[in-house]
Amino acid sequence: MKTNKISIFYWVSTIVFALMMLADGLAGLAHEATGVAVMKHLGYPEYILTILGIAKILGALAIIQTKFDTLKEWAFAGFTINFIGACFSRLAIGDPAGELIAPLVALLILSVPYYAWKRYKAAKSYTPQLAVR
Repeated sequence: MKTNKISIFYWVSTIVFALMMLADGLAGLAHEATGVAVMKHLGYPEYILTILGIAKILGALAIIQTKFDTLKEWAFAGFTINFIGACFSRLAIGDPAGELIAPLVALLILSVPYYAWKRYKAAKSYTPQLAVR
C-alpha cells in the first residue's frame, strides 16, 4: 500500500473511532438513560459513567494527537481493557451470548485504527535503499 493510501486509511479510521468514543464519553458524562440502565444491570454504581466518560473523551483526544506515541499506545490499551471488561462483565452476570457481541465488535473496530497507525508509522519511517552500482 502506498504511503498516501496508508495515511488516508489511518486518519479516516482513527477519526471515525475517536468520534465514536467521544460520543460515548459525552453520553456517559450526561448519564444517558440507557447507559444508567446498563450500569445498574451490570451491578456498577452510576458514577462509573462519569469516570468512564472522562476516560473515553481523553482517550479519543489521545489517539488523535500525533506528538506522544506512548500516550496514544496507552489510550488504545485503555479502550481494549474497557471493551474486554464490558464483555466479561456481561459474561459474569449471565447475560445471553448476544449481549457479548457489542463489546467484541467494538474491540474489532478498535483494531482497525490501531493496525492502521502501526502501518502509517512504518510507512513514514521507511526509506528505500539506493542501489549501489
